[in-house]
Amino acid sequence: MSRNKLDYLDDLEAEAIYILREVAGQFEKPALLFSGGKDSITLVRLAEKAFRPGKFPFPLVHIDTGHNFPETITYRDEMVKRIGEKLIVGYVQDSIDQGKVVEQKGKNASRNALQTVTLLDTIAEHQFDACIGGARRDEEKARAKERIFSVRDEFGQWDPKRQRPELWNIYNGKIHKGENVRVFPISNWTELDVWNYIRRENIALPSIYFAHEREVITRNGQLMAAAPALNIDADDVVERKNVRFRTVGDMTCTAAVESYAFEIDDIISEISESKISERGARMDDKVSEAAMEDRKKGGYF
Repeated sequence: MSRNKLDYLDDLEAEAIYILREVAGQFEKPALLFSGGKDSITLVRLAEKAFRPGKFPFPLVHIDTGHNFPETITYRDEMVKRIGEKLIVGYVQDSIDQGKVVEQKGKNASRNALQTVTLLDTIAEHQFDACIGGARRDEEKARAKERIFSVRDEFGQWDPKRQRPELWNIYNGKIHKGENVRVFPISNWTELDVWNYIRRENIALPSIYFAHEREVITRNGQLMAAAPALNIDADDVVERKNVRFRTVGDMTCTAAVESYAFEIDDIISEISESKISERGARMDDKVSEAAMEDRKKGGYF
């Protein structure tokens, strides 16, 4: 194909495929962290383009809090069956039962922060030396300063001062025993890029990304899905609203936005006009000014 027929999505796609192949070439036991969200779903499509007709050179890994949206779990299981790849699931409930983490109490309790221990245990159990994820620089300021190949120490911790140069798209995956690398093939994409790519590739998504009527409560100024995991009490008013979710995570920390965007074109128009990033609907990012960076330093993805 001549250069003048390529658009910017082709450039982003080519970069991501190159990074995925670099991971396959440089690491012995990589994994693709799969959340059931649009970014990790996009990574699966990119992996298909990078490695088909062969099998993926890595399994999919999902850290299940037990408080995931049912639509996401249904999508995950159906997708894994369709593509015929291996899925490894780490359960936060197992970490709780083993006494490795203590479940939060109170009205705003969440299992989101507990995922870190389950993730690190899953990495250690399977000896993964690289974990691929769908984080993007436009999501949050801590992610904006992280490299595409992000080295983590033997405790899974990220040191923002210990990052490697990535000049001319040369990625250094050399690590010491016990360390691992988190890899972000779509780091340079934006939320709008992802949606444009999903439209172009006709990628199916969990239904919660599209406007639907749902029971919600307003908590801390955000619309939250009315689910038992939210510890709903008499002070909470349950309403039915037309909403959709811009990001997918634990139900206890992922807020919805009111929306009538039922189709992808409607979503793209809605995002184009929005002045709030998709992570603006994540309660876990509002704990402190440096909430995401603190979690990364502790081993969070």
